[in-house]
Amino acid sequence: MSLEQGSIVEGVVTGITNFGAFVELPGGQTGLVHISEVAAVYVKDINEFLKVNDKVKVKIISVDPKGKIGLSLKQANPTATAARAPRKPRFEPSFEDKLAKFIKESDERLSDLKRHTDAKRGGRGSSKY
Repeated sequence: MSLEQGSIVEGVVTGITNFGAFVELPGGQTGLVHISEVAAVYVKDINEFLKVNDKVKVKIISVDPKGKIGLSLKQANPTATAARAPRKPRFEPSFEDKLAKFIKESDERLSDLKRHTDAKRGGRGSSKY
């Protein structure tokens, strides 16, 4: 079977790396689905979306002269990839949220320390003489 750019074919995932998944296509050829072409959402860990031996429908997005085949899962299944989002959505707080939490906790610890220290000295404003 001739693999042409733009055609949609079925294949089987044969390997997973941190940058994408290798898919065996009809005719025994292998192509790569880059991690950016797995889903319509951000993919941090490809293992949350694909497993070895999964049957997938992919779109051939490039075939270079050396025989490398670029594939896309999200272009072949535009609605299905959004539904394949990770089972455990992870909320990553922004830097500003982390900083605000740190400052709040730091202020609370400091006020507790001051209260404890003032109690040992006899309170604020006590005379030393």
